[in-house]
Amino acid sequence: MTNLDAGDVRIREAGEADLPRLLELLFQLSQLGEVPEGKPHGATAAELDALRAITSDARASLMVLEVEEQVEATLTLYVMANLSHQGRPFAIVESVVVDERGRGRGWGQLLMEQAEARARKANCYKIALTSNRRRSDAHRFYERLGYRQTHHGYTKYFEHDGSIA
Repeated sequence: MTNLDAGDVRIREAGEADLPRLLELLFQLSQLGEVPEGKPHGATAAELDALRAITSDARASLMVLEVEEQVEATLTLYVMANLSHQGRPFAIVESVVVDERGRGRGWGQLLMEQAEARARKANCYKIALTSNRRRSDAHRFYERLGYRQTHHGYTKYFEHDGSIA
């Protein structure tokens, strides 16, 4: 997939060197979630393995948005095989986060537009995402981009030992 360049703003695929910054951004995102991370930490072997799995999966795209060579935002796009809708795939957007110091500058919109373009190119019949009910600013953002609340979602979290939290 191609990179997007717009002056000092660039969208590209994430690489291993981005992992520490991605973890910083995802920590920010987790703070408004049901299971916030306790404190920022260095990259673990499990996180590196997860990054490698995502970036090697042809149906996944872990995008970062850079401003003057500093990663300021990220999202992950998954294209999922599907039997309905004449076998057309669908796309899921996950882990959308813009650094809290850079929100309101249009970076999230640029990332979402890139995700939508990639989903259309993959012939997806829809693109979907979930957003924690506490993230009202994010909900307004998605609605401005044309997303509608169409489903009621459910989540079950598991403890590290496999038991339900």
